[in-house]
Order: sequence, then C-alpha cells, then structure tokens
Amino acid sequence: MRNLFRAIGQGKCPRCREGRIFKYSLFQITRFSVMNRSCEKCEASFEPEPGFYFGALYVSYAFTVGLFFVESALLYYFFDPPDWVYIVSVVGSSILLIPVSFRYSRILFLYFFGGLKRKD
Repeated sequence: MRNLFRAIGQGKCPRCREGRIFKYSLFQITRFSVMNRSCEKCEASFEPEPGFYFGALYVSYAFTVGLFFVESALLYYFFDPPDWVYIVSVVGSSILLIPVSFRYSRILFLYFFGGLKRKD
C-alpha cells in the first residue's frame, strides 16, 4: 500500500497508486505535459470529463502566487535588492518551474476532484 503523499509526489494513479499519470519523465522538457489516458494498472480514466483540467489552472495560479510571495519575502529580508531584481527573479523562476507547476496542479486536481477513490 503506497502512502498518499508519496503517490502524489511520484504522480501515481489516485485509485491504485501504482500506474503513472504522465507518460514521460518531468525532465523530458518537450514532453512534460503528455498524460496517459488511463491507468496502466487499474484502467481508471485520467480525464473524467472534457475540459476537466481547466480547473487545474486555479491550482497552478495558487502555486505561482505562493512562489511570488515566498521569493519576494526572502529577497526582501535577506538581500533588499533593487526592484528590477524582484521582477527578474520572480518571472525567471516562474518560467523555470512551469513543468513542475503544470504537472502538480493537474495531479492535485485529479486527486481531489477527479472522483477516483482509493481501491483496496
């Protein structure tokens, strides 16, 4: 039995926690967004309805806002740089973390709103 947090972190199926949600590794930058249609182990559908993942945009937005606040606070309290450094660092880190934000917003949205309950 796989731990819930480990399954989310590894991008595993919400139902069986064994099959992969995404086809390719996060580090294959040109294919980071390609998802499996269903679980390779339990055949649970990863797209419950058309347009399901539009709601994941809100999760991704929350990640980006959190990143903005944490990064800005760290810069302010430890370095107090000029304004352009805030802009460059926040925009740069947001762009670099697009694959991570994309994947985990979809994974979390599928876990909490996908209707796939744990099969024991």
